[in-house]
Amino acid sequence: MLKTHSAGPELSVLTSELPIPDLGLQPVNAFLLRGEQPMLVDTGMPVDREAFEEALWSLVDPGDLRWIAVTHDDRDHTGSLVSLLRRAPGAKLVTNGISLTRLSEEFEIPSERVVTVNPGSRIRIGDRVLSFHRPPTFDSPGTLALFDHGAGTLFSSDSFGTVLPENVPHFDDADAKEFFEGFDVLNRAIAPWTALVDAEKFHRSVQALASLAPARLLSAHGPTVAGPAVESLMDAMARIPFLPAWLPGADVDLEAALDALDAQGAQGAQGAQGAQGVPAAGAA
Repeated sequence: MLKTHSAGPELSVLTSELPIPDLGLQPVNAFLLRGEQPMLVDTGMPVDREAFEEALWSLVDPGDLRWIAVTHDDRDHTGSLVSLLRRAPGAKLVTNGISLTRLSEEFEIPSERVVTVNPGSRIRIGDRVLSFHRPPTFDSPGTLALFDHGAGTLFSSDSFGTVLPENVPHFDDADAKEFFEGFDVLNRAIAPWTALVDAEKFHRSVQALASLAPARLLSAHGPTVAGPAVESLMDAMARIPFLPAWLPGADVDLEAALDALDAQGAQGAQGAQGAQGVPAAGAA
């Protein structure tokens, strides 16, 4: 069932959910930024197309929608894309070139209606300045996170998502233990390669987003996170490479892995105290 709620001034969430067998519900969110030039971030799942469009057009007139950002080409982010481009003739698509190439396998999108961006790009849309970044975890090489500099809002695509027993609008509405258990599962499931990466390099990618000092973090697959809780998600993300790879149905002793990680961190801190100038493991 598709619902809408507010995540901040001139910012609405269009949210649905995808059942994940034996795990819970994966939230599936898109976001509407109103203002001088309204922008939609992602376009929902195909299964929700009719309800998604009804909800969207109750929030903004098709003639007023100016931008549609697709964070990557997966179906749960592009479900209503072509229909929306038809209904909103003044809207342009903003996405990465890799995502555009993949979308072009299924859809014909006129080049004059596309703006391609990469990590490091920055654009102005009316009264907003947006920059684009590579999120720490992703399952498509075209994935982009968006940062709204005026509002301090980070749209993190799949990254920083979770699986929950119940889809809730805000982080404070969720049980913290359940949230972070689902967080550890989802961020490894979409990026199994995290078990193979250099943890220090991965940590730098987390720090790059943390340095933006987002006041609000909006994942396509999680509740709205605001205030000090954003930092707790950054900390949780930094430990992902230390966890065993996640496989569906696999019996993984996650508690033991986390205990081992905590012990490793404590030993690293002791070592750093005895050898000044040598950063602990995972430090930038």
